Amino acid sequence: MGAVLEVGTLHYLVLSAVLFLIGVVGIIVRRNMITVLMSIELVLNSVNLNLIAFSYSHGDLTGQIFAIFTIAVAAGEAAVGLGILVSLFRLRQTTELDKATELSG
Repeated sequence: MGAVLEVGTLHYLVLSAVLFLIGVVGIIVRRNMITVLMSIELVLNSVNLNLIAFSYSHGDLTGQIFAIFTIAVAAGEAAVGLGILVSLFRLRQTTELDKATELSG
């Protein structure tokens, strides 16, 4: 029989750090707005994973409640981001962020 690996808070924190790193690299490196929006979602999901892991380890529901609010904010962010994306695509026929000079103040 093999050894059973118990999944603890450290495993969730490492997974969250990897998701956060992938999201930040996607935001910095990519110039496609769709990829940037997906990277922002990865960053928000890594935060949610941290909140829920610490909530579970402390036996408190506060982190899970904050995670629900973060999911609601992410849904609003996705709706606004997709609205901007559609407007940019109608104006420039591209989703590249370098072409989005109209968005600068």
